[in-house]
Parts: sequence; structure tokens; C-alpha cells
Amino acid sequence: MPRALRNFVNGEIYHVVLRRMGNELLFGDVDDYYRGIFSIYECNTSKPITIRERRIARNQFKKSHRGQTSADSWKDERDFLVEVFAFCLMPNHIHLLLRQIRDGGISKYIQKIGSGYPLYFKQKYKISLKGHFFQDRFYAVHINNDDYLRTVLTYIHTNPTLLVEPDWKGKGVENPQRVIEFLENYKWSSYQDYLGKKGFPSVTQRDLVLKIMGGQQGCKEWVEGWIKYKGEVKKIMERNAFLFLD
Repeated sequence: MPRALRNFVNGEIYHVVLRRMGNELLFGDVDDYYRGIFSIYECNTSKPITIRERRIARNQFKKSHRGQTSADSWKDERDFLVEVFAFCLMPNHIHLLLRQIRDGGISKYIQKIGSGYPLYFKQKYKISLKGHFFQDRFYAVHINNDDYLRTVLTYIHTNPTLLVEPDWKGKGVENPQRVIEFLENYKWSSYQDYLGKKGFPSVTQRDLVLKIMGGQQGCKEWVEGWIKYKGEVKKIMERNAFLFLD
């Protein structure tokens, strides 16, 4: 598995993975997942945020994404570090598809997530953890053409298949329709937003990627193609192993 890149280039796109040390649980319940997605949104700023502002922002985020107010109506003016094209939260790790827009943006962004969420987790579960919470250094892969972008976006959005068919990458999917429905209803990734279902629309910037993917229908066809063509997924991953960071 490749080591983390550190010379990130403005305007370039990267697949980034954050994993809990020892593959321990990262999200224990629904509120943890909400907090994780809130962190993806909140940490995307070059400016510090006070505890009071964090609480106000978190409460507004929950309201806007639980149907009490319009999710599209809650957007603030910030000095963004990156563009978040896609995300997927798994029980012990996080996938992100990012484009750096400010010098040092990706490193600063991941550093903020890597310090803020562990503090929340430790306080909530009243635990004292020694050493690193996340694995020592995050991993990243440079996405340098449209074909890689389509492949990685699809990989990120199909990652939750592991939760219903753990051996699918080696053996293929036994029940494609069940998995397709599961992915379309999996709340903790950006796939619903790419399908126009409004999961967490304020978190990601999708216009560029949708154009490359061929719109919502193109995204759907790529995901369903991966799920339905059993043996091909393994071949694709073996040919492009450097792109995939489980």
C-alpha cells in the first residue's frame, strides 16, 4: 500500500483514506456518523472555530440534514482548504475524494479532522487512549485522469458493499439487486447526492465529477456495473491496486 503523499498540488485530485488505529471502531452509533460527516464539512476552512461556534454549527447541521430545515439553505462563507468531491464513512475508516485549492490544504484539512473527531470520540465514550487515534499517516493517491476518477468514485461509493457481502471483492456479489438497493439507501456516503436524493448536499461539490461521469444516470450505471459484473471488479482492482485503499 502506498505511503501518504505530502507534496499535494493545487488543482489536483486525490483519494484520501483515514483509518482508525488497529482497525478499531470509528463510528459506534448514528450520532457518531453524523459527527463524522459534520467534521468533513466543518474542518474545511483555514480559520479556527470556537467551541460556541462549533456547537451552533453542529446543531444547525443536524437540523438541516434531518429534514427539519432545508439542507441547501445552510451554507456559510468560509475560506475553504479543499473541494470535497465525494466521501464514504465505514465502521473503521473514511474515504474522501478531494481537490486541493489552497497551499497545504489537504494536509491542514486532514489534520483538523484528525484532531477534532478523536476528541469528540474520547469524551463521548469516556475513554483515555494513548498514542495515535488514526493510523500514523493518512494515505493518498493522486487521480491524474478521468478514467481513474470514474473508477475511484465508483470504488468509494461501492465500498459499503463490504457490510452486506464481505467477500464480494474476491468472489463477486451473490445478490446484486439487494446490494444495489443497500448502496442507494446507505446514508453515510455521497452516493445519494450523486443520484439526486439529497443525503448531505451541502458537504460535496459535484458538478465537475457529474459531468465526467455522465450525470446522475452515469454514476448509477457505473456503480451497478461494478456490482453486477462479478469477476471484472477483482480484475480491475488487481490492475489498479495503487488506487484502492480499503
